Amino acid sequence: MKPLLLIFFGGGFGSVLRYIIGKWLNTTENAIPYGTFLVNIVGSLIIGIVLGYAAKVANTSNTYVFLLASGFCGGFTTFSAFAYENHLFLRNGDYFSFLIYALGSIILGLLAVFAGFYFSKVF
Repeated sequence: MKPLLLIFFGGGFGSVLRYIIGKWLNTTENAIPYGTFLVNIVGSLIIGIVLGYAAKVANTSNTYVFLLASGFCGGFTTFSAFAYENHLFLRNGDYFSFLIYALGSIILGLLAVFAGFYFSKVF
C-alpha cells in the first residue's frame, strides 16, 4: 500500500507542476509547445538521476524511486500531449515544426536520461 501512496502523491505533484508550466509556456504565440517540451526533457533528466543514483547506491530505499521516478516523473512528463501536439502539426501541414519538436524531444530526452545517469555517478 505504501508504494501506491508514494506514486499517488508524487504523480499528483508532478501533474500539477506540468499543468502550471504548460499554462505558462504553451501559448498560441509559440509555434512549438515549449511547456510540454521542457517538462519532458527535465523529467528525463530527473528520472536518469534518480534511477542512476538508485543503481549506484545498493541500499537506496525504493521510497525515492516510487515517489520520484514512478510518481513525480510519471505525472510530470506527458507522452500523450507530445503525441497530440505532433498530430496537430501534421494535420496543419506544419512539417518543419513537427520535425523540430518530435526529433528534438526524442534526441534531447534520451540525452537527458544519459546525462542524469552520468550526474548520478559523478556526484
